[in-house]
Amino acid sequence: MPLQRVRFAEDVPEVFRASLQDIRREQEVPAEFPPEVAAAAVRAAGNAVLPELDRTDLGFVTIDPPDSMDLDQALHLERTGDGFTVYYAIADVAAYVRAGDPIDTEARRRGETLYAPDKRTPLHPPELSEGAASLLPEQVRPALLWTVTLDASGEITGVTCERARVKSRAKLNYAGVQQELDAGTASESLQLLREVGKLREQRELDRGGVNLPIPDQEVVTSDGGWGLEFRAPLPVESWNAQISLLTGMAAAQLMMKGRIGILRTLPESHDDLRRKLGNTAKALGIDWPADVSYAAFIHGLDPATPAHAAMLAACTVLFRGAGYTAFDGNVPDKPQHAAMKAEYAHVTAPLRRLVDRWTGEICVALSAGTAVPAWVRESMDEIPKIMDDADRRAHAYERSIVSMVEAGLVADRLGATFDGVITDVDDKDPSRGIVVLTEPAIEGRVTGTALPLGKQVRVKLVEADIAKRTVAFELVG
Repeated sequence: MPLQRVRFAEDVPEVFRASLQDIRREQEVPAEFPPEVAAAAVRAAGNAVLPELDRTDLGFVTIDPPDSMDLDQALHLERTGDGFTVYYAIADVAAYVRAGDPIDTEARRRGETLYAPDKRTPLHPPELSEGAASLLPEQVRPALLWTVTLDASGEITGVTCERARVKSRAKLNYAGVQQELDAGTASESLQLLREVGKLREQRELDRGGVNLPIPDQEVVTSDGGWGLEFRAPLPVESWNAQISLLTGMAAAQLMMKGRIGILRTLPESHDDLRRKLGNTAKALGIDWPADVSYAAFIHGLDPATPAHAAMLAACTVLFRGAGYTAFDGNVPDKPQHAAMKAEYAHVTAPLRRLVDRWTGEICVALSAGTAVPAWVRESMDEIPKIMDDADRRAHAYERSIVSMVEAGLVADRLGATFDGVITDVDDKDPSRGIVVLTEPAIEGRVTGTALPLGKQVRVKLVEADIAKRTVAFELVG
């Protein structure tokens, strides 16, 4: 499930720092790596063996936020006849980490990288995640090389996954690539990224799939108080994401055919969720006709429009309930990821997500027609639980941060009244529910007699506590 990211336009204000520390203590967020893990990472960084297959001839580049150093993915695209070939290099973490070693043991404890406005808590020690294993520019690295062929419409026609040595030519960022594309100065590979990205977006819409372009939430100082702005993703961010999604779907095809793997699965959403999101859309002044599907509605939202950006953030609930399904011998009865309307696997972020090391090994073996490594098979059933626990911790962590920021946005406005819509009412106590404000676009608990579900209301702010991360309102009138 996509996560809401909160950033601060400047350094994190002191008023939030203590609360962030409290959140980390409450959520038991790991601190520094134990000495034995850091020492093992230093040794591993100097002992990796490069694969025999040399594909340093391919013009790979990475595209990430400017400050990123944990570079999992590098891409290169070519036109092949009427279709395309997508080369996607993924950091080979298994070249450095062995099952049961200190790095592996600590990674299983962490599960995934955690993000906060003031720091990142990595899955692997920085000696690997930001150094030896990262696809940094002008460095020869071991990688899992995905070669995915597409027809003229962007549909997959073939896929292989093999170990290879690669070299990224440049560390690019989204704004710079978008500027080059808009100016017509981008390389042929990046121009094909735009072309293939658009084709894949259309394929997604055709099958009714949803990929949320989640905007970053940035806290800014406004008239002596706090304000919340949404940074809309650039088009190239969506096109780049489509390459990752494409690879995940290609991986799922290999797994389903080979009858072994770990899929990312999601059951179909229920009518109650549609009702709640419909109420949120009403609160934000967005029309959602009853005959318009989730996919069509979301594809019609513009993340550059503040209300639409807030709606996209709210739509992350569509991904709640996603999990991991391991199988060996018999394919799952319900293998699809309902939001994507396709089978899908996580394989493209092994520096930041534990499961990708397992799925990568499975796909290399299936592609080569060799046996899946014993350590993978022996531990496959453990990974869904580890990842589910890690996902819950990550969502709780980031939800606490969002709640802290929302409380800070209105902390100096106690007693003020706001317009909003009641988006949910407690089934057991109809005097309690949730309200989403029109401005600022935040939500909070609300109490009042006979809360009118889905109706525009006026509410008074009665609590906004940064330390407790709570916001509460009372119905007016």
